[in-house]
Amino acid sequence: MHILGINAYHGDSSACIVKDGELIAAAEEERFRRIKHWAGFPTAAIKYCLKEAKIKFEEIDHIAVNRNPRANLSRKIIFTLRKKPDFSIIKERLQNYSEIGNIKKSLCYKFDLKETSFRASIVNVEHHSAHMASCFFVSPFDTAAILSIDGFGDFVSTVTGEGQGNKINTFDKVYYPNSMGLFYTAITQFLGFKKYGDEYKVMGLAGLGKPKFLKDMQNIVKMKTDGLFELDLDYFVHHTEGVTMSWDSTEPTLSDVFSKKLVDLFGNPRDYNEPITEHHQNIAASLQIMYEIIFFHILNSLYHRTKNPRLCIAGGCALNSVANGKIFDNTPFKEVYIQAAAGDAGGALGAAYYLYNQVLKNKRSFCMNTVYWGPQFSEAEIDSALDHVSGYLNGCSVERINTENELTERTAKAITEGKIVGWFQGRMEWGPRALGNRSILVDPRRKEMKDILNARIKRREWFRPFAPSILFEKVSDYFEKSYPDPFMIKVYPIRKQKRELIPAVTHVDGTGRLQTVKEGENPLYYKLIKDFERLTGVPIVLNTSFNENEPIVCTPGEALDCFLRTKMDVLVLKSYLISKRQ
Repeated sequence: MHILGINAYHGDSSACIVKDGELIAAAEEERFRRIKHWAGFPTAAIKYCLKEAKIKFEEIDHIAVNRNPRANLSRKIIFTLRKKPDFSIIKERLQNYSEIGNIKKSLCYKFDLKETSFRASIVNVEHHSAHMASCFFVSPFDTAAILSIDGFGDFVSTVTGEGQGNKINTFDKVYYPNSMGLFYTAITQFLGFKKYGDEYKVMGLAGLGKPKFLKDMQNIVKMKTDGLFELDLDYFVHHTEGVTMSWDSTEPTLSDVFSKKLVDLFGNPRDYNEPITEHHQNIAASLQIMYEIIFFHILNSLYHRTKNPRLCIAGGCALNSVANGKIFDNTPFKEVYIQAAAGDAGGALGAAYYLYNQVLKNKRSFCMNTVYWGPQFSEAEIDSALDHVSGYLNGCSVERINTENELTERTAKAITEGKIVGWFQGRMEWGPRALGNRSILVDPRRKEMKDILNARIKRREWFRPFAPSILFEKVSDYFEKSYPDPFMIKVYPIRKQKRELIPAVTHVDGTGRLQTVKEGENPLYYKLIKDFERLTGVPIVLNTSFNENEPIVCTPGEALDCFLRTKMDVLVLKSYLISKRQ
């Protein structure tokens, strides 16, 4: 049985394919289109999944879509009749619902299929049901409490529940227009970060400030005694004026969702080009603490209801790694699972597994403990990419290394020398993080590396931290928490005595967003870090995504292009070691 899961006509469009319960391939459309958070129909991702599964489209049995236009329909109608939003907003939503409700038409058009020969069944899965399935059904837990929390999907922002075996039971829902994801987005926009998905930047900025505006935030978001929350909607416009969003074959954009009342409270919104002041840092810090208060309020209520020590989380807010790293200190949960593509891209995965496990009632057989589900490339394809740019490599030495030992040893030595190394190996990562196959690596002991990376390649905001990849067995030596995280989705305090040793990956608040690396999950990357430890005594490398203000590189050609146009020193392209001559 082949199930194709898709997230379509929404930000972070994606696809995956599941064969008899086992994940074969998964990828975000942005990696092929080269547009961040690409929204539309994931044609290229679907083609990749079919190729990886070695099947034709006609061999797909089921197609699962992570949106259901009919979900909560009565609530949508009542809200529209009461609020009477702008007609253009209604028209935009109806068009989006129409595309989601007619996926068959899109597939036939994109893949040149005749509707009469279309054999696959199409199942629309409610947005948050897909999110919940995306974390529980691929987790290592037989039973767990589940939280799905994001902006909005199918008129809902938050859902709690519990998973047992191949079934998820839903408890409570928070409906439109209340949303912690939208609350975070509103303040993110106010602080001048207007691009889709910029919330993570404000999460980093929060570490520089103090929560001096927490009381004001508590007037914007109210805790409810039932373990949920509600917004003071006077601070927002999404429910009255509506929100415009681009979603069809483009980079998604979102109009401002905050109202004049928020401006009256905090002053003029920051323009992106304006300097970041202490005032902005304190707003960001207050926002983050307010989010955490509500987050832990929901989680503690969920634990009280389930008494289940295991927790699974999904939805866009599940990418708030700072809050995730505090779960063990602020709730009774003992184990936590958050899969790498916890946001909307993961909805493709969740829709497929919701259909396989919950609807078709198949037993669970798969656990996602790695992220390497994207394309990989043969030696012949690497050689072809090198031939294509051979005229631009005159200032480089190009060596083919015969053994893994020599490859990792020489790469580790280059990192110790202060070189910036592009590392391109194996299958591309699933989710927003580069986790050792499409990474840029540098020495975490060199404090200046953060500024050097930003000046020469990344061009990121100065306040954003870089992350450490650490050997699994050495986590407790460097971090105050030892619970592993292979997906770089939790932030823990770094031990005080170690902070000066690894300043390039220590944020201003003394924390680090770690990735734990096990030998069995990525042997080559593990060996590289092990060789770096042998040379330096430090079992950590600084790991950032292999890109320059673009989606993470997917192909050898994209890796070479990024290497050549930036001031990267070394590129390790499978078995090739390419160095720019000094």
